[in-house]
Formats: sequence, C-alpha cells, structure tokens
Amino acid sequence: MTLVKRLTGLLLLLIATPAMAQTQPAPLPGTVVAQPAGAVPVTTPQRPPAPQTRESKDLSAGYVLGPDDTIEISVLGQPEFTTRARVKSNGVIQLPFIGEQNVSGETALTLAPKIAEKLRAGGYYAKPVVNVEISGFASRYVTLLGAVGQTGLQPVDRDYRLSEIIARAGGLRGDGADYITLTRTGGEQKNYPFEKLAAGGPEDDPIVRPGDKIYVPLADTYYVYGQINQPGQFPIRGDMTVRNVIARSGGISPTGSLKKIKLFRDGKEQKASLDMAVKAGDVFTIGERAF
Repeated sequence: MTLVKRLTGLLLLLIATPAMAQTQPAPLPGTVVAQPAGAVPVTTPQRPPAPQTRESKDLSAGYVLGPDDTIEISVLGQPEFTTRARVKSNGVIQLPFIGEQNVSGETALTLAPKIAEKLRAGGYYAKPVVNVEISGFASRYVTLLGAVGQTGLQPVDRDYRLSEIIARAGGLRGDGADYITLTRTGGEQKNYPFEKLAAGGPEDDPIVRPGDKIYVPLADTYYVYGQINQPGQFPIRGDMTVRNVIARSGGISPTGSLKKIKLFRDGKEQKASLDMAVKAGDVFTIGERAF
C-alpha cells in the first residue's frame, strides 16, 4: 500500500506542475527572469521609444528670428538689463553692456544661452540666467483673408498645415465658400475643398510656408421666395439642385405647388425642374397651388 500511495502522489505532482507554470504572470519588459542554477538569465526585450515626428522637431526648434521681429530679453534678478529690441534689416539688435548682436536665424531657445555666455565672459554677471521672449512676429507669417473668423497675419513658428491655420483664425464663417484658395510665394495657386481638408489625407491638407496667402471667398448664393417655409438668400453648397433648395428651406408651404416653380436666371424667366442644377445668382419663386 505504501508503494501505491507514493506512485499516486508522484502522478498528481506531475499533473499539477504544468498548470502552475501557466498561471505565473508574464515578466515585465526589461526585467531579468530567474532561472535554475547554472542556466543563463534571460532578459525580455524592451519596447523601442516612439520615433520623434517631424512636427515635434519643428516645434522644439521654435520660431526663427528675422527682420522686424521684436524680442524681450531679461536676466533673472537683474532688472537693469531688461530690454526690448527690434531686429534690424541686417539681423542685428542692440543690447545693454554687450552692444550689437546678430540674431538672424536664431530662436528664443538658442539665443538665450549665447547672450548668457557673452555676459559671463565680459565679467558682467557670474552665472546669468537669461530669458528671451518673442513679443512681435513680423518676418515669418502667412496672410489670411476672406470669410474666416479673424483675418490678418498669422505667425508660423513651425510647420503648420492649412487646416491648422484656418482653425487658429476661428474657422470659416457661415457665408464662406466650401473651398480655400492657397497662393504660394512663387504665384502657384490651388483650391482646396474644405471637406477634404477636414477629413482627407496629407495631400489634401498641405503645409503652409512663410509668405503664403490664404483666401476664403464668399460663397455663391441663390434666392428663394414665394410659398416656401423659409424664404431668403442662401449659400450654394456643393452640387445643389432645385430639390435641395426646397429641402434647405423646409419644404413648400401648405399653399405652395412644386409644379409652379419659376426661375429667374441672367435676367430671364424660365420654368424650373426639381433636378435642375443651381447656379450663382439664381432666383426661385414658388407659386400657389390651385384649390
């Protein structure tokens, strides 16, 4: 009986061992897994860091100073050095103690340590902590005009896509067209549909460059009057038909008739069908139905 009990216990131990091994938690990346004596320790591979994107590199580089930019420079605890300077056409600014400094091509991040080093080397301060702030952007910008929330000059301190510039300006106005015109400094001009700009790929949302001009024209409009629930002037969105015009205005009134739609185009009156394409300046009148 003793031999039978020993064999039964050994069999149960062999069955339980694989199950126990499966329930052990997986080691964390980068940890050393304990091995039996004499075995070589096994280290689980660590996940490689996420690659730095082009956009993050441009953002860390900062705004590149150029002519007519304005910067404010200060030294911590030294109010006598605080100054505001405008970059001259030759890229030079005038600073206390150290005189003229060429800042063309510098950023706030790269300029601060260079000024600190010159102040230390000149014996003015032992360990100066210099802060540089750009208070006026004038050399690197795009011009934004037309039916947007805020027109004017938009500084570009990194690579911005067209959709980002439009967003910074408050987006398109309700009377704006459904496309955006981008004119490059070399004169190349292209229209970008707003729908593709918002939901398309990188080719539909180009990167803007300093000197580019962005223009959002007013949308083409049509007019609808008569027996309609919402008469008035409305923008043309996409490829509209007369059927879309009726739907946009909430349908005809109880006294209106779809068989009595008149169209005034280019000063001429004509009968309109529901599938007719709408053109800029069209005037529709909905007549009363016969009772």
